Formats: sequence, structure tokens, C-alpha cells
Amino acid sequence: MTDLASQASATAVGQDASGRLRLFAVLAGLYLAQGIPGYLLVAAVPPIMRELGVSRTAIGMLAILMIPLTVKFLWAPLVDRIRPMAIGHRRGWILPTQIGTALAIAALALFDPTDLKAIFAIGLVIAILTSTQDIATDGYATLALRQEDRAMGNAIQGGAVAFSVIIGGTVSLLLYGWVGWQAMALTIAAISAVPLVAIAFMPEDTFTRSEQPKAKPSLSSFLKRPQAVTVLMIALTYRASEGLVKSMEGSYLVDAGLPLSAIGYLSGVSAATAGIAGSFIAAMLVRRSGASATLLLLGTLRTICFLLFALHAAGQLTGIWTLLGAAGFQTLIRYMEIVALYSLFMAVSSKDQPGTDFTILSCAQIIVYLVGSMMAGAIADRVGYSVLFFAATLISGLAVILTVHLLSKLAAKGGRQTAT
Repeated sequence: MTDLASQASATAVGQDASGRLRLFAVLAGLYLAQGIPGYLLVAAVPPIMRELGVSRTAIGMLAILMIPLTVKFLWAPLVDRIRPMAIGHRRGWILPTQIGTALAIAALALFDPTDLKAIFAIGLVIAILTSTQDIATDGYATLALRQEDRAMGNAIQGGAVAFSVIIGGTVSLLLYGWVGWQAMALTIAAISAVPLVAIAFMPEDTFTRSEQPKAKPSLSSFLKRPQAVTVLMIALTYRASEGLVKSMEGSYLVDAGLPLSAIGYLSGVSAATAGIAGSFIAAMLVRRSGASATLLLLGTLRTICFLLFALHAAGQLTGIWTLLGAAGFQTLIRYMEIVALYSLFMAVSSKDQPGTDFTILSCAQIIVYLVGSMMAGAIADRVGYSVLFFAATLISGLAVILTVHLLSKLAAKGGRQTAT
């Protein structure tokens, strides 16, 4: 009997491990699928258009395509509420949106890259489709990942997004140089359709068969939960300083004398490498120390990086290597922060509306990042880089202190599992 029990236990463990690996593979495919189109639009299309003589003002208008990513929380409750197809709630959203995205990318081949109206219209369709897919995918991940697997699940997300930079950005530009616009668009469309295979392996029915929301998913339901509101405050403050530095990083490196080729490497391959490595390092930190301790550590290191930028801009530090080290390390930290923050977001998301809750929190931290990015240029023009970077350092430090206070408050009120 003991041998039979041991064999049964070993079989169960093996099946459990197999199921976890399948889930991780599915998440990697889904997040890669939604990352490729975005980086095609923001990393590959603008330089192609510029090379063909499109004005910088016109290219700058493509930033409007970021809007769906920041306001997708407005239709997130519909994604949680409506089951559009019999194949599964989240699968029913992911399948049509991913097919639509691949077709939209292929449609780029029908137009010249200098046709701004066509590129903009197709880009907006892609942005809406990928944003909707993201809601469904995040809801699926929130429900499917166990507490001990959230950090690894979010590391896979971060790694997939970092890898999509290479495919959507670097590979797209290389293909354009080799085979031209039309062939490039069709090839990237085909690549973005490959992750559709992951949908067939989504074990959604195992945890949604008896899923019956107690109330209709809505934004108001999120705001009625004190724990969720506390984490929302963290989402709105923790990354408030980052846009101030990141949006001016390239300009400052140019003004500091760094060649464009080095800047391109720093923001391209090295950033993707840092993203993949940082995501998995963060997963280990979160599992070992918890999200709260990880956010404290990363926030402190981020503040030090910003201080190095400020001291260099003020002439207190010299040499390009200190600056390069700070720039590279803050990229690593940024990806690590996402893993810790997203693990916290998942912990506080309700099973009744996982896509809505997670989307509200993720949009909040994106919005505050973009607000800082939009303000940074004007601040730098008026008072200089050093004041901008010192302000970012101060805001970063205050955000860390506030985050620790809010997480301690959350733990004291019975949210210890969430905070850790």
C-alpha cells in the first residue's frame, strides 16, 4: 500500500509539474503575440517612415496609438463579463483578437509606409485589438497562476515582452532592409500568428467551469475594495519618477557625447537582454523575499541610479562609463519592478473580475509613467537636466517610502498574504 501511495503521489507531482510548464509556455506564447505588434509600431515603423522623408511631426502623431493601452480599463469589465465564444471565456477573446491583429499587420503591406493615414488607421486597430487581448490574457493569468507561481508567471511575461522587442523592432528593421516593406509586413504578420498554437493548450476549463461572478464586473466593484484601492495608490506613485528620466535618457546621452550606434545598442539588444535576465532574477527575489521587500530593494537601487544621472548632469561625476552603467542598470531594474508590481496586482485582483482589476492597476502605473515622460522635455528645457534628474531622485525616494508604508498598512489590516 505504501508503494502504491508513493507511486500515486509521484504521478500527481509529475502531472502538476507538467501542468505548470504547460501554463508557463502558454503565457509565454500569448504575451509574445501581443508584444510583437506594439514594438513593430513604435520601434520599427517610425525609423522606416523617417528614412522615407516623413516629417518628425507626423511621426510623433503615432504616439496617439498608445492611448488604447492606457484607457483599456474602460472596456475591461466587458471582457470579464461577456463570453463571446463557446471555446472558453478568455480563449473566446484571445482567438479573434489575435487573428485580427495578424490580419491587420498583413494589411500594412497594401499601403506605402509614407501613407500616414493608412498606417495610423491600421495601427489604431492593432492597438485596440492587442489591448483587448491583453485584458483577457491578464485575466487568464491571474486566475490560472497559483500564489507561488505568480512571480514566475510575471517573469515569463516580462521576458516575452523583452523578446518581442527583438522581433518587432530589430528583426522587422532587418527584414525591411533585406526584402522591403511588403515582405516585411507579411513575414511579421505570419510570425505574430504562430503563438495562436498556445490557445489550444490553455487549460482554462480546469478553473473556470464553476466560475460564477457574484456581481457584474465593473470599475465601481474595484473601488469598493479597500485592499484594491491601497494597491492602486502604489500603482499611481511607485513609478512616478521613471518617465522623467527614461524619456530624456537618450537625449542626455547624445548631449553627453555618446555616439548614436552605442545608444542604439543600449536601447536595443542590451535592453532586451536586461529585460529577460531581470525578469527572472526578480521572480527569484519575489519568491524568496516577497513583493514588498523586492519593491523596497529595487526602488532604493533605482533612486541611486537617478542620483548618478543627476550628479553627472551637475558636473559632480565625470566619465561616460558611470553614466552607461546607471542607464543599463536602471533598465534591468525597470523590468524587475514590473515582475514585483504585477505579482502584487495579481494578489489583490478579484476572481470575479480578474481582467478588470489587473487592467486598472497596470493602466495606472503606465499612465503615471507617461505623464512624467510628457513633462520631462519641458522641465529639461526650462531648468536643465540636473534639476530634472534631482527631482526624479527625490520623487523616487519618496515613492519608495510611501510604498513601504502602504504595504505595511495593508499587512496590518489582514492583507499580509497580498503584501508579501
